[in-house]
Amino acid sequence: MQPTTPETNSPATPDDWSRRAVLKLSAVGLLGAGFGGATAIGLTRWVRTTPLPYRFFSPAEATLLIAICEQIIPRDDAPGATDAGVIHYIDRQLSRAFADHQAAYRSGLAAFGKTCLQVYKTPFEQLSFTQQTEAIRLIEAEQAPRELWGEQSQQGFFSMVIDHTRQGFYGSPRHGGNRDYASYRMLGLAYPNLIGQNRYGAKRPG
Repeated sequence: MQPTTPETNSPATPDDWSRRAVLKLSAVGLLGAGFGGATAIGLTRWVRTTPLPYRFFSPAEATLLIAICEQIIPRDDAPGATDAGVIHYIDRQLSRAFADHQAAYRSGLAAFGKTCLQVYKTPFEQLSFTQQTEAIRLIEAEQAPRELWGEQSQQGFFSMVIDHTRQGFYGSPRHGGNRDYASYRMLGLAYPNLIGQNRYGAKRPG
């Protein structure tokens, strides 16, 4: 997979297309039950908005988590986690529904940051895209230095971030993520009518 950043686009490779296809398929399970006859139509282009201040994360924690989320859903031919404002979804929910995960995020991000400094001698967000992928695979396999993680599961931490990243990317913008309906545009879907919760009216993207 070729490196991507929020500021630049890189040509899509076969691996890029495969990953994007997987993301589209995974969205079916997350969104399908809530769609009320959504149809594929042309949507207005997504527009960046000014980032909101963080409620839970420090700037350093947010910078690290943004880079991790961008590994999970990278920007290619369509917006990625950064464009969709996934960090703001997770940050907002940590003061609400995800309050029980505050300690896991705080300690997990600290341990992951220390892992990169010990193994690569460089902060995660400054590593090449390939090295970032290697670092992610290290914790997925529970192979990061145990003394840095203590009793916290490395794989459990990353699985939590994956789940929350997907929710922030595919969920309703009213929860803080999916900025400018990024995932709906990627999927080519009309704004989904949530059965029993169609509260949006004229606010749908046109």
